Amino acid sequence: MTTASAKTSEKDEARQGCVPALRVLVVDDQAMVRGALAALLDLEDDLDVVGQAGNGREAIEILDQQASDVVLLDVEMPIMDGITTCEAIRSRFPGVRVLMLTTFGRPGYVQRALDAGAAGFIVKDAPSEQLAEAVRRIARGERVIDPVLAVKTLTRGSSSLTDRELEVLRCVAEGGTIADIATHIGLGSGTVRNHISSAMAKTGARTRAEAVRIATESGWM
Repeated sequence: MTTASAKTSEKDEARQGCVPALRVLVVDDQAMVRGALAALLDLEDDLDVVGQAGNGREAIEILDQQASDVVLLDVEMPIMDGITTCEAIRSRFPGVRVLMLTTFGRPGYVQRALDAGAAGFIVKDAPSEQLAEAVRRIARGERVIDPVLAVKTLTRGSSSLTDRELEVLRCVAEGGTIADIATHIGLGSGTVRNHISSAMAKTGARTRAEAVRIATESGWM
């Protein structure tokens, strides 16, 4: 049985005289998932996991202190979600490549991630070797998108909902009444109703709740 220290030594020896390993930062709010992903990637001779973070804010703080080549970034996280974090990383650290990772195969997430500057998007149940290869490919400047998600994205298309309609639907999802929503976003109750009606028409929903569900499952919000 090989000890952890022995594995590290073997890894270092394998790298001598070769191109430096790619530095990877793993960001996921689930500690067990984050640890497993980091352990799998760190087994690769040409990959070095240099840090782990539980949300986007922590990721930015780590990048301020620790240089990274690739950030493996979960989509759904508290405090600062993956899409917002991706935009921030690409703005502050333009040389860092971002690979989005999610449990949910929602086509709308793909387009939003690409718009935010992500270089790739794959699902968490992808084989470990596929994940490692995706990290290498985006580090080389390529774009990597899960083929099933790519087809779904092309089939479903981009969101037809406006930013205001999405904002209203998010408030609906939180359980607010028309009056609550109107007060929160500074619109009249009639205008809020119009936005909800428009969102329902665009999604083909019969109720507000169904409009929220469709927009969420599509990855539009």
